[in-house]
Amino acid sequence: MTQATPAATAATSVPSSTQLAGEDRTINALIRTFIGVAVAGWGASMLLTAIHFWVLPLPDGAQPQGAIEVITSPWAYVGPIPLATIGAAYYILMIAAGATWLHTKDARLERALLPLTSLGVLSSAGFVYLQLVPIGAICPFCMISAAATTTLLILEIVVRKRGGAAAAPRVEAVRVWPVTFFATMAMTVFVLWGLPQLPLPGN
Repeated sequence: MTQATPAATAATSVPSSTQLAGEDRTINALIRTFIGVAVAGWGASMLLTAIHFWVLPLPDGAQPQGAIEVITSPWAYVGPIPLATIGAAYYILMIAAGATWLHTKDARLERALLPLTSLGVLSSAGFVYLQLVPIGAICPFCMISAAATTTLLILEIVVRKRGGAAAAPRVEAVRVWPVTFFATMAMTVFVLWGLPQLPLPGN
């Protein structure tokens, strides 16, 4: 009867966590969801930006209500720049970061995302407060943006809790960037098509 050598014993006793390293495909699904949520946030911010530049100023005698009352308030600008435009830039950054994260599994990018998404949540919380208290009106698209950036933070935390993106297999760039680009462009076209359909002053 032969005995297993120490090397053979060590080879067969590799912890299952090591064997499964890089195979948690749920993480890739979470990162894809991250990208999708960022695209939805881009759509909401893009719509509000389009309203700023193509609908405002309001026609004479038009009474701002709801979303229009919010985005025409002094609180809706940082200097001459609409907050919605800053939000759109933020979501484009998140879309690009999410696609890069899915493809490269870069740990440095993963570490950078947490403060960025946290800042997004804090900014959204501040603007929700402004809607509820000083402005006294609710912008549904602003609330969609707030929900989106909160979801981004939650997804980022969940991925980190599961071991980070490195615990999932890499996804080839050709399977990431074309889909991401198409989804972003499709959302942009949908927003531009939908803008004239909304019950806005002047439509």
